[in-house]
Amino acid sequence: MNIDRMEFISWMERLIDRLDMLSDHIDDIKKKSYQVDGEELLDNQDLLQMLKISNRSLQRYRSQGRLPYYTISGKLYYKLSDVHQFIRDSFSK
Repeated sequence: MNIDRMEFISWMERLIDRLDMLSDHIDDIKKKSYQVDGEELLDNQDLLQMLKISNRSLQRYRSQGRLPYYTISGKLYYKLSDVHQFIRDSFSK
């Protein structure tokens, strides 16, 4: 199968346009954050990266009641203010 230069350029321009659209869509998804009462919610992955802790440590904090959490559609979320309070409490001990 042979294609000429102009057809190839046309295909590449359409491909680049499509990739730009996908990139914009991904950026829009990233900007959408879950909120409750105007307060940002963080999921497990956000919290693991923020606190630089293991999944098991996070589970321990939940089960000890040190870190309040919310379950929405089977996924765990944490209020940002609760996370800040948890950090303050951890430093004050």
